[in-house]
Amino acid sequence: MITREWCVERDASDPLGALRDQFILDDSVVYLDGNSLGALSKPARRRILETVDDAWAVGLVRSWNSAGWMDAPLAVGDRLAPLIGAGPGEVLIADTITLLLAKLVGAALELRPGRHVVLTDAANFHSDLYVIDAMAEHSARPIEVRRIDRRELTEHLDEDVALVEFTHVDYRTGEMLDLAGITSAVQGAGALMLWDLAHSAGAVPVDLAAAGADLAVGCTYKYLNAGPGAPAFCFIRAALQGQLVNPLPGWLGHARPFEFERDYVPAEGVRSFQTSSPSIVSIAALEGSLEVFEMTDVEHLRAKSLALTSMFMDLVEERLAQHDLEIVTPRDPARRGSQVSLRVDGAYGLVQALIERGVIGDFRAPDIARFGFTPLTLRFVDVYDAVELMSRVLADGAHREARFERRNPVT
Repeated sequence: MITREWCVERDASDPLGALRDQFILDDSVVYLDGNSLGALSKPARRRILETVDDAWAVGLVRSWNSAGWMDAPLAVGDRLAPLIGAGPGEVLIADTITLLLAKLVGAALELRPGRHVVLTDAANFHSDLYVIDAMAEHSARPIEVRRIDRRELTEHLDEDVALVEFTHVDYRTGEMLDLAGITSAVQGAGALMLWDLAHSAGAVPVDLAAAGADLAVGCTYKYLNAGPGAPAFCFIRAALQGQLVNPLPGWLGHARPFEFERDYVPAEGVRSFQTSSPSIVSIAALEGSLEVFEMTDVEHLRAKSLALTSMFMDLVEERLAQHDLEIVTPRDPARRGSQVSLRVDGAYGLVQALIERGVIGDFRAPDIARFGFTPLTLRFVDVYDAVELMSRVLADGAHREARFERRNPVT
């Protein structure tokens, strides 16, 4: 049986425990929503203040040169690259995940002109679905989008498929897909593979190079802790750079942006997918956050993530067995991201009642209470306390109060 005392002892011997001090946290709150918005780190705050108070306030426009602002999208991309198994010059920090996804979908379709089908997961995140549909609709040639059951991928792979786009970790259930195996199958059929790493980067091991992945996008405000609205990143395999053409070109993706030429000439490498001016303050926050990741490695993060999520599931089964709920996240570590999702009647009320008591998770319609586990900030005792509070809420029925029938704009 797991006890609170055992959790306290485990925290004392946790090799990542000291890194919690790198974050600005309220010890009265158990934060289980880092998969939606990561916590603020002290290095990120420092880099934001340096950028605002020194580079912007003092350096003004000179800082585009003196503070390295022009090079930041690629320089910080290179620092992020090891977390996703990418090489130098393969990662660009820019835009939002939705906009980068649109660019890569459009570019990939043009690289397979003899094929007209895009496959994506019917259970994919909705922005992904919307963007793929829109890019197909506005393509210069007819493109068919097929929303499939991802488990049936191989049945749909044929000579008509140009592109497959999946999310590596399911945002609802936390199921992690076989990145290398799926990439190999797709490429074996002659198509390109595009991965959405929104719920992967900074949380689970990702090795795009080992998988031979073609393309990927991801956000930096979840497990990478770069702050609300922080820019996204895109990965383009080195061998494809120069072949892919950005369908939304802008001046900072031009080979000579300050020559102000009338005709577009793409820059070399991944920089050609930069469309507009970078979000300098947010990139500074990401740069600071990456300092914390550079104090450890992905293997240690993954080991603790699996320990935290496994313990949470054990406690749920042990303490909440009398309640009508289902763990929908896979038990198999190879198929589990860094979150655990519970299917339960009254899930929205459960999440809101927990938030009122200092345990912050989130809700995904129609019936999922979702909890994210960030190894850099979360303690084992936090997990124990969260389940204890959940037990009390379910026992007294607080989650079924009438006031929870009206949902907040953000759930």
